[in-house]
Amino acid sequence: MTVLVRLVRYRVAVILGLTLLIASLTVSGFPSVTTLGLGLDRSATIGIIAIGMTVLLIARQIDLSVGSTFALAGITAIMLQPVIGIWPAALAGVLAGAAAGAFNGLLSVVFKVNALVATLATMLIFRSVAHWLTDSQPVPGTDIMLSLALSTVHLEIFTLRSALFVGSILLLHFWLTRTVAGRNLFAVGSNADAAEASGIAPGRTVFLAFVFAGTLAGVAGVLQSLTTNTGSPVFGAELIVTVIAAVVVGGTRIEGGRGSALGTLGGVLTIAALTTAMEFQSVPAYIQQVVVGLILILLVVLDRTVRPGPRTHAAAGVSG
Repeated sequence: MTVLVRLVRYRVAVILGLTLLIASLTVSGFPSVTTLGLGLDRSATIGIIAIGMTVLLIARQIDLSVGSTFALAGITAIMLQPVIGIWPAALAGVLAGAAAGAFNGLLSVVFKVNALVATLATMLIFRSVAHWLTDSQPVPGTDIMLSLALSTVHLEIFTLRSALFVGSILLLHFWLTRTVAGRNLFAVGSNADAAEASGIAPGRTVFLAFVFAGTLAGVAGVLQSLTTNTGSPVFGAELIVTVIAAVVVGGTRIEGGRGSALGTLGGVLTIAALTTAMEFQSVPAYIQQVVVGLILILLVVLDRTVRPGPRTHAAAGVSG
């Protein structure tokens, strides 16, 4: 039983290690700098959104609309390019993501709508707005050379997206473990009433968590649209499942109160390594989704069955 508890506690490292080992043995050329760079860049979009989802899940909230926000922000950034220029349009796209997050926060905090219901509704609304703005057609950008520049690989590993993802994860780790606001987030997710009795404002914390998640979904959507030089209403349609899977694989509990930025990094890399290896082996996309879904179910069941000791990610975050 003690061994099982340790496996659950360090599951991110175990799963990532096993994934990399199996992929290295079965896929020719997998353990290479080129593959690492490709995996990082491909996972950066999921990873940036997963950063915001980590904060939300720690606070015992969820946002099902991040995929729709992702698409809407990218469309905003592309459609406004001829009007106000590329970079002001990109900023407008990020602000659109923040506004979407603020709307979700307003529904959940002020109007007390369950976050699952509220963001399910806004997922449909934001996606419909994206289709309405584009007439359900892809919208081209104005500068293809910018797309090439954003896709440039630096130090043989990092693109702009992947560097932003890794840097943001490290900043989140510092914020969760070394700041009062980070510790307050864990307190709200563990017990909102007790946190309020301690002088913490749960409503403000949750609202800002939604804004943060929406902003990062906006950043990811803008980067995706600038990199592809296209805004599309179908972008991000299946992102939510992968994002939640990566965060949960990383050790963040859906019930709130426990999570880790470095765990999310491990979860994102695990999903990226798994999908990349399966694509190298020409495994169909639907089979890949089955594998990710089974891993998610297995980890949730293990988390319910075997509770790790007091030195969990949440405890580390609160005490740090």
